Amino acid sequence: MGRVDGRTGRLHHLELYTTEFDRSKRFWGWLLPELGYEPYQEWDGGTSWKRGETYLVLAHADASDGVPFDRRRPGLNHVAFHAASRDHVDEMTRKFRERGVPILYEDQHPYAGGDDHYAVYAEDPDGIKVELVAPQA
Repeated sequence: MGRVDGRTGRLHHLELYTTEFDRSKRFWGWLLPELGYEPYQEWDGGTSWKRGETYLVLAHADASDGVPFDRRRPGLNHVAFHAASRDHVDEMTRKFRERGVPILYEDQHPYAGGDDHYAVYAEDPDGIKVELVAPQA
């Protein structure tokens, strides 16, 4: 087995494909800077944001098969980010609502993940669940 160091196992990058690139770029282009990411690369039909050594790519997908994304089918279910605090989760929840972003599990918010899991679950324009999790108290 190769040498395990401080970077081993950390996420390198995540690539998301969207059928409505401009709409998704507005969502992720607002959210990621709120979480400390900075614009990284841009090309025709794609863009990315970076924080430290991790980056997230958004690219236009070929929608020729006509099958919409469904997080309940095999594949990606959601993307979870650390929030700075419970106050940060509350602030981001307010900002999601101001932007008309769907908040999932409203009846259980902010404990939809359990009594010790303070988080907001939202949905990007393609239906990808986005979770912001506060550190445990």
